[in-house]
Amino acid sequence: MNEALLRSLTPSVLGILVRRGADFAAAEDAVQDALVEAVRVWPADLPRDPKGWLVTVAWRRFLDARRADVARRRREDLVDEEPEPGPTPAVDDTLQLYFLCAHPSLTPSSAVALTLRAVGGLTTRQIAQAYLVPEATMAQRISRAKRTVSGVRFDQPGDVATVLRVLYLVFNEGYSGDVDLAAEAIRLTRQLAAAIDHPEVAGLLALMLLHHARRATRTAPDGGLVPLAEQDRGRWDTKSIAEGIGILQAALARDRLGEFQAQAAIAALHADALTAEETDWVQIVEWYDELAALTDSPVVRLNRAVAVGEADGPRAGLAALEAVDASLPRHAAVAAYLHERDGDLATAARLYVEAAQKAPNLAERDYLTRQAARLNARRGR
Repeated sequence: MNEALLRSLTPSVLGILVRRGADFAAAEDAVQDALVEAVRVWPADLPRDPKGWLVTVAWRRFLDARRADVARRRREDLVDEEPEPGPTPAVDDTLQLYFLCAHPSLTPSSAVALTLRAVGGLTTRQIAQAYLVPEATMAQRISRAKRTVSGVRFDQPGDVATVLRVLYLVFNEGYSGDVDLAAEAIRLTRQLAAAIDHPEVAGLLALMLLHHARRATRTAPDGGLVPLAEQDRGRWDTKSIAEGIGILQAALARDRLGEFQAQAAIAALHADALTAEETDWVQIVEWYDELAALTDSPVVRLNRAVAVGEADGPRAGLAALEAVDASLPRHAAVAAYLHERDGDLATAARLYVEAAQKAPNLAERDYLTRQAARLNARRGR
């Protein structure tokens, strides 16, 4: 079974059902039923037109559900509208669906969560990790969002800021998580940048390109994490870096700074450095200050503490870290790194073990465990 094919077809099929009159929640349920049926049937009999097959099956599932709730006359009207099996137009509805899910009746956070689940293909667990909340809390948020938009006609698209937030989170999960969606997020952001003249859209595209340029060097052949300072910069994608920096410079010149432009500026400073030692950490701290003023994000303050530790020494970094909530994911990892740089190997090793126990994925846990073992071996000599 080609799961990638099913994932790529899902947004378009969902969009077709919505355009034909299905409310979003019912359309999503119908598409999920069609996907289950595809997993059962396709291994033995792959249709010549997979998308048309999914549309036909999903629409029939939608009609079956609707028949239980509407009057006889409406049922007959909907049956007459049932599409005939066959080829369907090759239309990419994904970006439109992102806007439709960012509906004015939803709060921005609920709209983002719903879109990530229904269109982006992320699991509730992945979305919860991105939002730093328990999985049960996120499940309730998504359920409430579905109830809110149930029966709503999607003729009032949401705003650009919410769509950008969704694309950013999809890229982040695709870049480092279980589902490879980074390239898809870049493709959609390119579409958005071509359609909308907005400096934050450009900032997000630049940020994605600059991060994606380093992707091939982020993991070792055995799947282990490779920290930024240890990556082979000769393998970075210089074409993507040049494109990202060019897009960023044009956006910054408009003097309408936003959080994605600030993040892209930090990524550009890393990309500009020929070696880790040549990184301009002083400028990076300044950009983190701008970013903190824009977002007041605890994750930004955590990353700023690392930058301060590089620019002004590990004790300055630890002092900055004291202002960050210790329960924040990766707080222990940052503290371990700064204590190691300050020469306190015992504390650093203990914190690496603590960080490994809280790691969100196996690769990160293994890396932190190896760091702790390395320091304990040094102390034992």
